[in-house]
Amino acid sequence: MEEKKCYSSHVVVLPFPGQGHINPMLQFSKRLASKGIKITVSTTLSSVKSLQSRAESITLESIYDDNTEGGITGPAALMGFLEKFEVVGARCLGELLKKLENSECPVKGLVYDANLPWALNIAKQLGVVSAAFFTQSCAAIACYYPLYVEMCGKPLSVPAFSMPGLRQPALPNPASFGSETEHFPPLIKHILNQFSNIEKADWILFNSFYKLEEEVLKWMTNLYSTVRTIGPTLPSVYLDKRLEDDKDYGFNLYKPISETCMQWLNSKEPGSVVYVSFGSAAALSAPQMTEMAHALRQTSSNFLWVVKATEESNLPNKFVEETSGKGLVVAWSPQLEVLAHQAIGCFITHCGWNSTVEGVSLGVPMVGMPQFLDQMTNAYLLEKVWEVGVQPKVDEKGLASGEEIERCISQVMQAGERGQEFKKRAMQWKQFAKEAVNEGGSSDKCIDEIIAQLVCT
Repeated sequence: MEEKKCYSSHVVVLPFPGQGHINPMLQFSKRLASKGIKITVSTTLSSVKSLQSRAESITLESIYDDNTEGGITGPAALMGFLEKFEVVGARCLGELLKKLENSECPVKGLVYDANLPWALNIAKQLGVVSAAFFTQSCAAIACYYPLYVEMCGKPLSVPAFSMPGLRQPALPNPASFGSETEHFPPLIKHILNQFSNIEKADWILFNSFYKLEEEVLKWMTNLYSTVRTIGPTLPSVYLDKRLEDDKDYGFNLYKPISETCMQWLNSKEPGSVVYVSFGSAAALSAPQMTEMAHALRQTSSNFLWVVKATEESNLPNKFVEETSGKGLVVAWSPQLEVLAHQAIGCFITHCGWNSTVEGVSLGVPMVGMPQFLDQMTNAYLLEKVWEVGVQPKVDEKGLASGEEIERCISQVMQAGERGQEFKKRAMQWKQFAKEAVNEGGSSDKCIDEIIAQLVCT
């Protein structure tokens, strides 16, 4: 039945194989599919298997067998994987696009993760519309741009975007990606190479929305006129409710402990719980885990803390038992359901872009504790630009003390004037997020603009 459906166009979507990349691109795919576009998502074999039973309206194709060719087994293996994925993935993607040329609905466009700039060359060779999809904020990419220009030995064509007081982005573990003394270690070069051919893409897309990053978007259009925002890419049930049965992302690296979390939250008063989660990639150091545990012991609020299996050994002895009266520690959580729950009053986050967008879109005030790279920029935005939260002060080693974290929790959770301001602004951003993706909203219009070019190609 699926093959007989009449589509206005056909798009192949190529995400980088990571949860923070697949989920927003999959949600964008659902938006396109809801508007009559046939979608084929191409990624690694293991990701295809994880998605197989979840993406009913989207065809899945593997272009890289990470079981035999090698996958991402840790930071040290990332660069080797990227090199091999480019060689094997590029060949297989080209073969897939050529195969689909002879289908009932030939491919008219390729949406590719900006981390994979080689995909643009394939789109150009085959004459299909190309769209680079950034899974980081516009502001983070704006911060990277001067570094790219410096790496290339060129002068800036426009003045750098100003973010006074922004903490310098750091690598998660410099030793894993090259010499700590190297100015542009391999991971940074990889990130900066997103700019290498970006001006040749027909569209440059961001998982953001116009009001959220208005100033930086104005700056960016001076560089690239084809920049568009198509987010936030949350499941529709949390935003405009226009997509039937779109209740979750459909891809999870870890199994959420949904029933336990939601039953526990149902027993708590509205706005009484601090939710702590540092995502799938970031991990707190052992000293920072100790300080976080101290803060959660001291706070008068309830807490739900996601502690991954790799972090469990860093929990203080008997912490779980001694705080069981007011806290719940889980290995993973259904984050969207948690953030949307009325019991949540504060989100302590590493400020990965997906988590940041989720917090903003669901109206939750935040305490930002960035660990590396674009997380620094996102934490700056939530505190200085959107004014929906605060960042704990850190020492020369980047460590936030338990007392400092607890102070920030109190500021956000308190019933006083500042706490109320955080809540008020958070609810305003929640409304803006809904408006962006609703019919006629800024992101909805951008998606229609892209579809119009696909249909006419």
